[in-house]
Amino acid sequence: MLTGSCHCGKASWTLEGDPGSITACNCTLCRRYGTLWAYDYEGERIALTGETASYTRADRDEPSLEILFCRSCACVLSWRGLRLGRDGRRRMAVNMRLAPPDLVQDLPIDHFDGLDTFEDLPSKERCVRDLWF
Repeated sequence: MLTGSCHCGKASWTLEGDPGSITACNCTLCRRYGTLWAYDYEGERIALTGETASYTRADRDEPSLEILFCRSCACVLSWRGLRLGRDGRRRMAVNMRLAPPDLVQDLPIDHFDGLDTFEDLPSKERCVRDLWF
């Protein structure tokens, strides 16, 4: 199990099992927040604790997700889909930058073009440590 917490410690997440590869997205939100995402579904392998606030894009008529952050220190904990999938599950991701670096440093990074094409980009064969150290 991996855990991550905000700077002040009032909000945190847990992710059960192997997080798989971590996604670095270049969309207008992710690049500003500097997030690295690990995915699953709400109420399954991901759990949040503590008080959070949310942000949805004001420039979209029907935003598809909300960003959840700590009410106290404003660290971005996760994003959560605003609509259920066809299977009735809600997609979610946690920000791996909030996890202890030594536990996630060897996880591979996938790059996603959330800015233009909304497609995966070629792998650069980097790991989390290549972005941190």
